[in-house]
Amino acid sequence: METAEFRLRFNLHSLAQQDPAAFPHIGLRKAAVLIALQDIGGELHLILTQRPMHLRAHPGQVSFPGGKIEPDDIDAIAAALREAEEEIGLSRNNVDVLGTFPPYNTFTGFEITPVVGIVKQTFVLKLDPGEVADCFTVPLSFFIDPSHRHQKFFLRQGHYYSVHVMPYQQRFIWGATAAIIDHLCRQLSIPADFI
Repeated sequence: METAEFRLRFNLHSLAQQDPAAFPHIGLRKAAVLIALQDIGGELHLILTQRPMHLRAHPGQVSFPGGKIEPDDIDAIAAALREAEEEIGLSRNNVDVLGTFPPYNTFTGFEITPVVGIVKQTFVLKLDPGEVADCFTVPLSFFIDPSHRHQKFFLRQGHYYSVHVMPYQQRFIWGATAAIIDHLCRQLSIPADFI
């Protein structure tokens, strides 16, 4: 998918305020992530990171650049852009923010606001080794194909929860990151003859 088609699809289709797979909680910690899309060879790719194994929370998991909303952040957009700059060296001035999705609640106690943005020009990765072990891209077209997006049900503390999973090459994308990717793909799923 090219940038112009992405922008059109993103703006034409609205979704429910809350993803039905999100987990209801009270007193959630606020966080924001950047769904950064970069044009590589005329096709949009999602920028994803892999967390280092030494981290206490979510070691080794694939995620979007992002993190906790700090008191100095004016909003979720500012937090997502700050975190992307700190984690992978993507300057906030190099992102064209298109908007946000409704917050996604996790069973680990976070309310995550996904911020959608297009990377304006190529940039040199500068990974923060304390927060990022690796950074890679995946063609958006891979995720748009529904056969690559799966839901599994897991029992946790006596309740069944729906968890999104998306294997990609040697990577395993799951949980909140996969749910947010699924949300993005459903946002873009306008029939081609409608456009």
